[in-house]
Amino acid sequence: MRKNTLFLLLSLVLGLSSCEDKGQEDLQEYLIAVPLTMTADEFINSIDVVSPLPTKDSGKIYAYEQLIFVNDKYLGVHVIDNSNPSNPQKKAFIKIPGNVDIAVRNDFLYADSIRDLLVFDISDVDNISLINRLENVLQNNVRWPFEADVVDYNGFGNGEDVLVGWELMTERLSQSEFDSRFGIVEGSPFLENASADDSSGQGGSLARFKIVDNYLYAVDSHFINIFEISDLSNPRDMEDVYAGFDIETIFNRGSHLFLGSMRGMYIYDISNPSIPEFVSEFQHGTACDPVVVDENYAYVTLRGGNNCGALESGLFIVDISDISNPELAISYPMDEPYGLGIKGDQLFVCDGASGLKVYDKTNIEELVALDHFKDVVTFDVIPLESTLLMVGEEVLYQYVYSEDGLDLLSRLNLN
Repeated sequence: MRKNTLFLLLSLVLGLSSCEDKGQEDLQEYLIAVPLTMTADEFINSIDVVSPLPTKDSGKIYAYEQLIFVNDKYLGVHVIDNSNPSNPQKKAFIKIPGNVDIAVRNDFLYADSIRDLLVFDISDVDNISLINRLENVLQNNVRWPFEADVVDYNGFGNGEDVLVGWELMTERLSQSEFDSRFGIVEGSPFLENASADDSSGQGGSLARFKIVDNYLYAVDSHFINIFEISDLSNPRDMEDVYAGFDIETIFNRGSHLFLGSMRGMYIYDISNPSIPEFVSEFQHGTACDPVVVDENYAYVTLRGGNNCGALESGLFIVDISDISNPELAISYPMDEPYGLGIKGDQLFVCDGASGLKVYDKTNIEELVALDHFKDVVTFDVIPLESTLLMVGEEVLYQYVYSEDGLDLLSRLNLN
């Protein structure tokens, strides 16, 4: 009798354990994007300049004279005093909800805040001030994160709150729980593809803002937003130009704009700066990509995975000697490339967790690897005249050029 009782108890325990294991096996891990919102009043009144703050999600970098600006995605801009490049100092933080990019001309800083264009006077870095705000002149660049499996819109969308960013959360859910919350069935495509006196700054290859002469060009997913800025404190909103689909970056060379998109590279002529005209395009399928350009070639990094569309990542070199007919010259495999930059015969590629890769591009048919910094996570890079700036995982790096390659000059923790 005791043996039978023990057997029944053991069977019950094993049965429960088996059910728990089965239940655990049915759970899947999802990366969920939760909207971050503000009321309309909070949004309008939230612009501020405060003491330095830790970085939450370091984004693009921008260099202007002795200053470096680092975007904190959707939150604002960190201001760094780089008068001593070997010891840069965090100076201030400009709170700008929904901000993803900036550009600077002659001490005037232009920044996006959702659909508004803001103008700051930065002539006195200790007293940065907002001097103008053009409302509803931009498209919304707060796009759902490519890496997310799904967006949780619960509680958002009443028409009163303003979407200013995203928070990513990981949850383990069963298929039925997931379907119940999000109404998405297994196999859903959403989950599968979830002048000489003028002084302007320099952005990286991931920039959405670009100043050319007296014009500021700001791209969103479909349009080139154009502003005439001969009166720097009072930009004039010009007619937007429809430019394509899923545009992500902008680069300028001479009288042409090069737009990087998830579908390819679009080239526009700005001989008439207020009315960019389409010249040509290079299609590469679907992937996340920025672009930089030299005399005869455009260098495009394609990042596959993470819902960017493509399965593989790589560096594409496009022959633009005939600007009306760009053609692929050669491609090289990469791991997870983001930004890139060029200086002289050198090409710098930020290959994500695989580090910074430096090549001699004298012969594009056979790129020569000059250096590989494997111990850093890289995101964007700006090759300046005497130094190279690079932002990684909440760290700002500065290197000096030497006969042996690059020597680390300083490392600033942004947190």
